[in-house]
Amino acid sequence: MGNESVPLNYIPILIFIVVALAFGVVSLLAGWVVRPSHPYPAKLRTYESGSPLFQDARVQFPMRYYIIAMLFVIFDIEFVFLYPWAVDFHKLGLAGLVEMIVFIGILLVGFWYAWRKGALEWD
Repeated sequence: MGNESVPLNYIPILIFIVVALAFGVVSLLAGWVVRPSHPYPAKLRTYESGSPLFQDARVQFPMRYYIIAMLFVIFDIEFVFLYPWAVDFHKLGLAGLVEMIVFIGILLVGFWYAWRKGALEWD
């Protein structure tokens, strides 16, 4: 560091931040200046995925959909933990096997509970 004061070491970072902000602002302003703006009634109409609206967008979904979505996320995260465990299975030994059995058991208990409460129906 030598004779330099501490704030002088941060000048390259400050320059980088200023350049990044300037690039963002200039890009947005250039887009605002260059883009065409010719609204017409069909363009200003509300639509969803290209289809005209036929009912209010605030429809109440059954709670079952949210529970199924949460179960999907839980089991998706389970595979995130299973892959590294499977890669290092030989290093972990019996203790790693027992821990994974307990982990999967806890998830299966939650799955069984959701099934018993009627959130999952396979009819």
